[in-house]
Parts: sequence; structure tokens; C-alpha cells
Amino acid sequence: MPIAARPSTGLRRSTRLGAASALLVVGLVLAGCTPAPAKHRTSPTGNASRSVSAPATPVPADLTRFYSQTVQWKGCSGVAAPQGETAQCGTVTVPLDWAQPAGQTIDLALARLKAKGSDTVGSILVNPGGPGASAVDFLETAGTVVSAEVRDEYDLVAFDPRGVQRSVPVKCYDGPAMDKLVSADFDLSTDAGVQAQEKAWADFGAACAQNTGAVLGHVDTISSAKDMDVVRAAVGDVTLDYLGYSYGTKLGATYAALFPKTVGRMVLDSALDPTLDADAVAAGQAAGFESALRAYVTDCLGGKGCPLTGDVDTAMKEIAGLLTHTHTTPLPTGTSRRLTAPLAFTGIAYPLYSQRAWPMLTQALTAAVKGDGSGLLQLADAYYDRSSDGRYTTNTTEAFTAIDCLDSRGSSDLATMRTQAAAIKQAAPTVGDFFAYSGTTCASWPVPQVTDLTDYSAKGAPPIVVVGTTNDPATPYVWAQKMASTLSSGVLLTHVGEGHGAYGLSNSCVQNAVDDYFLDGTAPKAGTRC
Repeated sequence: MPIAARPSTGLRRSTRLGAASALLVVGLVLAGCTPAPAKHRTSPTGNASRSVSAPATPVPADLTRFYSQTVQWKGCSGVAAPQGETAQCGTVTVPLDWAQPAGQTIDLALARLKAKGSDTVGSILVNPGGPGASAVDFLETAGTVVSAEVRDEYDLVAFDPRGVQRSVPVKCYDGPAMDKLVSADFDLSTDAGVQAQEKAWADFGAACAQNTGAVLGHVDTISSAKDMDVVRAAVGDVTLDYLGYSYGTKLGATYAALFPKTVGRMVLDSALDPTLDADAVAAGQAAGFESALRAYVTDCLGGKGCPLTGDVDTAMKEIAGLLTHTHTTPLPTGTSRRLTAPLAFTGIAYPLYSQRAWPMLTQALTAAVKGDGSGLLQLADAYYDRSSDGRYTTNTTEAFTAIDCLDSRGSSDLATMRTQAAAIKQAAPTVGDFFAYSGTTCASWPVPQVTDLTDYSAKGAPPIVVVGTTNDPATPYVWAQKMASTLSSGVLLTHVGEGHGAYGLSNSCVQNAVDDYFLDGTAPKAGTRC
């Protein structure tokens, strides 16, 4: 559900899978989705002798109190689980500032689905992406996309990273203020328009600082990766087995770089190249969504009831024309809200995360070309987790921005942004405008950027499986190729197809390859394509 950068709003939600997983996993994308069947095994093949006792590596004395925790699991409400199952909840305590472990602490929310078999070998920590997506909310989906055989042997554990939903959440705006922000449409062809957009995000950042407090400066990915190692120890695992989608792949790669000796069986699906800066992410996503939109248009024109006409190039220009029209004349939606260009783009981009959602896009576009923006508005609201009563049911947008601005900031120099915008527009003529000028988002962010890692090779880690989809809009395939080559033990598994996320969402080839890895420790052969 990410959408890396939105020029009109500058919102860079590139990796939210299901919420990334979003992607995936977002309710819209995964609604009605069932995982591909895994091959049948007559007997368990997991290594039940894998140690799940206390950490084997020494822990610094000032961190002992964190690593010596044991999660006290208990029943909980408000956490969905697959039919017939019940989630358990708990917390772990970590330092607010990892540079000052003796200082203030924060609690992180965890949830667990117990393994279904009798020979549990440990836990798989899951993350759906974002950044800013709730892994606890994702747990129900994880319980269905992870195969039954893997679920027999592993507990599934989710934790909301710091700043997200249940874990000292970033708080910024109420519903009406968020409505204004995500629908705001600035004329970025003028210097005044760029300045107005930068001020809108500066005001947002100021509200985040006021309503969130000190946590706002400590929600970076490196801090969350260090939190993951405490979670690993607290659930009793010597090594970290992990399934991360979208931004969750950056979180996993960061963990591997920091703790290569405690990496277990790690799957990074819909990989985000962790070496890219914010400007490169925006440019890559612009090209990715342009390509995914062309694939959708090609499919639409070849079917029945498509509201677009002519060949693919002509139909792409029709969509571009619709977006241009909403810049000057927002469409009515049957409500007090009108469909502005940023909302129209979000409504178009969101269904591109999954081919299963393409019929929804066709239905919404059919209405939009007739002057009714209600369908695209509903899709945009789904992306932003906005309910019909005007509430934003998660803090994903707020957490996304806070985490993103700590991790990496694009250039806010006007001349540089204009040069970048021209290049993005050339590469993505239909949607490129909505990925340019993303540097305005973090230009006045109220807390300083953290120092990023310089080495993501994770030398000494066992094989790490990186999954990439060839026409993924949000995390282009080249990013998976780069992550696999950057990791010293990276193994690339390619899904040939559309959409964001492959394991549990694509075909039995991907499913079986990942299952074999989790159950047997056998990584796919180099060059495997599914």
C-alpha cells in the first residue's frame, strides 16, 4: 500500500505492504485471497531439534535487563485471528534511545498465533511493511498466507514497531486535518506552490512533535531492528526466523546487518533496496507504477466493460487526462468531499498492488470518466485506512512519514527538485507528477535524520531468501536484485508476474520454495523463477 511519493502531497508511502503488506495485505488487496497450495508432505521435515533456548552470544551488561525478559502471553481482545484460532498478546520493554539504555524505556506490543503441531521449532517474526503498518493487525492475514505445514512447526509472532499503532504511536492530526492534508493539491509548476506544499508538511511535522513527544526522534529503522533482537530473545529463540514484506524487507536487512550471527531463516519478499536514498526510491516507484498501470490498461482493453478506448498508449493518455482534469476540476463524490488529483491518483494506484483488485479499478474508472469520483475516493480512503465516519483507523500515514523522515530525506533544493521532476516525468509520463517534489515532505521535519548504515552485506549470515516480482509497482524488481546481491548470502527467488508480494499471494512454485526453506533450511537454487 505504499506509494512512494506523492508530489501533490509529497507523501512517500513506498513500502507498506500488505500495508505492504499492506500490501498485501491490506484488506483490500488480500480480500478474498487464498494462498497457493503447497506440495504435500507425508511427515514433518522441520528440524525439531533446533535450539530455542537463551541467546548464545554475550549481551552487554547495560542491556541485560532487556534481553532477560520473557514475554508473558495472555488472551487479548481486538486482535483478529484465523477462524478457529485465538491470538495471544504480550509486550516487551526496550530503550527509547538505544544510545542511552539506562534512560527512558518504552513498551512494544506483540501478538502470537501458536503453532498447530506438537513439535514447535520456534517462532517466525512477521512484518507487513509500511513503514508504519501494524504487524499485529497483519497477524490474521499472516496466519492464512503462511502454509499449513509451516504453521504446524512455527509460532507466528508479530510486533508493532515503535511509533506504530499499539507501540507508542506517532500522533499528528485528527480526521478533518488528515482529510485536508491527503487531498491538498498544490500547483507545483510555481515556486509559490512548492513552498505551500513544504509548509503544509512543516505544519504536519510540528503537530507530530507536539502530540507525540520524544518518541518522534526514535522511530527509525535501526532502532526497530535492535528492538527485534530483544523480541527474539524474549520469545526464547536463539536465531531470528523472519518473514518481511515490502518495507519489512528493509527492516529485516537492517537486522541482518546488525546481527548477522543471530539470523535464522529469513525471507524478504517485495524487497526494498536499503542502499537507496529517498529521491531514488521516488524515481523507482514512479517507473514501477507506470509499468503496472500499463499492464492493467492492457488487460482492461482486452476484456469486457473497459471504460478506456483505443490502444494502450491512447488509454494511458486518457487516464493522464482524467488526472489533469481533477487538478482543475475535482470530481463530485456524492459527499461533501470532492475527488482532487492526489486522491484520484491514490485511488488508481492502490489497486495496482494486486491483480485481484483490478476489477475494482475498472469499476471506479468507469464511474470517474462519467464525472463520478466516488469509486476512486473509496479506494483512496481504503489506502489511507479512513472509515466512512471520517476516522483514520490506523496511524499508518503518520508513522510512515515519521519513520521515513528519520531514515532518509530527499533534496529540498528547488532547482534540484525541478530537475528530478523532469526526469521522473520522462520515465513515467502518466503518473510521474505524483512522485516528484517529495523532498518537501521532510524539508522541515522537527527532529534530525539518523545516521544510516554503510554496510548491508551481513557477512556471516546464513542464506537469506529475497523474493522479487517482475512487475511489482511499489518495490520494482531491480530492487530485489540489488538487495540479493548486496547481502553476502542473499538468494534471489523471482516471481514472474504482477503485484506487490508473492509468498502466499502468487503461485505454488513460490509457496513451495519458501516453505522448503522454512521447513528444511533449503534455500532455492540460484536463478529460480516462478
